Amino acid sequence: MASMPDEPFDETRDALTGLADQALARETIARWQQDWPADTIACPIQAMLITLGRIDTVNVAFGESAGDVALVEVAQRIKHFAGDELESSNAWLAARLNGGNFLLVARQQCSRERWQWLAEALADAIAVPIANPEGGASLRLWPRIALLRMTPADDPDSVLDRLSDLATRMRESNRRRIDWSTGEQARSGRSNQQLEADLLAAMDRNEIEILFQPQYALDDDRLIGAEALARWHHPVIGRIGGGTLFQIAERADQVAHLSRHIVTRAIEQAVHWPGALRLSVNITPADLAAENFATEFAQMAKAAGFPLNRITLEIIEQVLLADLDRVSRVLDQLKLFGIRIALDDFGAGFCNFRYLKVLPIDCIKLDRSMLEGVIEDDRDLAVIRAIVAMAEALGLKVVAEGVETEAQRELLRSEGCEYYQGFLRAQPMTPEDFLELVKR
Repeated sequence: MASMPDEPFDETRDALTGLADQALARETIARWQQDWPADTIACPIQAMLITLGRIDTVNVAFGESAGDVALVEVAQRIKHFAGDELESSNAWLAARLNGGNFLLVARQQCSRERWQWLAEALADAIAVPIANPEGGASLRLWPRIALLRMTPADDPDSVLDRLSDLATRMRESNRRRIDWSTGEQARSGRSNQQLEADLLAAMDRNEIEILFQPQYALDDDRLIGAEALARWHHPVIGRIGGGTLFQIAERADQVAHLSRHIVTRAIEQAVHWPGALRLSVNITPADLAAENFATEFAQMAKAAGFPLNRITLEIIEQVLLADLDRVSRVLDQLKLFGIRIALDDFGAGFCNFRYLKVLPIDCIKLDRSMLEGVIEDDRDLAVIRAIVAMAEALGLKVVAEGVETEAQRELLRSEGCEYYQGFLRAQPMTPEDFLELVKR
């Protein structure tokens, strides 16, 4: 799960993407600097400007509606990436400045090497093809990212000016896709090939950390289970979240291996849970591409001693885009074993509602972005109500992700959502801490 950015909900936002706008970005940087203790080191602010060079081409070739879908999807990828990769105890903000220009700023101690590596990983995430809402060829955008570390002499205006000037030079000279405003290129500390080898070694040594995000019932706040998450503390790069972890695995052609490793370890931990607590685990396109996945998964869970009817497998839309007929067959097989299926990140981007009709889905998980502004904005609330009503009509349960306040929790309860997870009750925790939580 992602951490929540330090963004006040009553400020200005970009109408299309819901991110902060340029004015809020300036105000937030200024507030961070102003609130930072004067008797300590300078406020540690890192910034990156993400520019999408092909967005105008997308508008011309596919129409402005396709371009808008692409911008919304990129915004969601930036937010999810930041939530996964930036420390939850520190502040970050994502903004859309104009057109295809996005800003990500973070208030945290971060080496040049790590900030550059984060930019490289984010560029890879943004470059993943985006489903075309009009059908036909997928959309692919190639970002350039300008990097900056604020100095005591900088202010919000100088930050944006320096990043903009560098982005312009990068575009005009066709320079590398990642660059620093100082003109100095930092070493990322690890090549892709080295990272891929490190990942294989980390799996062999069980160094991929399994965390559990507790899940609760909205009617009485009882603990009902947890979602398994993965993190990797790399000795050079530092903390690597689940999304980027799978990007590295994909380059190494080890997605299925990593997925099985995470799921197996999660189930081995969940065996120790008392009562009827449920385990939710994520599965990938590589998993569902295997003809015998359902049988092998069931055999693995049974061998570990965890009941199949207490497992929920979460899939995302990208899984369904590959081969809907094949996915449907595999999901039908999983359902025969009593396993539940959840559609994850619902509302994060373009969603084909046909999936809800033709696939054996038991519940939908509202993406955390769906809750932003829902307390203050009647239109956001109307969207939540429409989704819940649709789910009820289809016999689907609704799980809300990213619940951060009592007001959000109470609203979701009153609107008919069944379950929730988020920092309001608990952050992702180690298996040992989850067992302690269960005993309370």
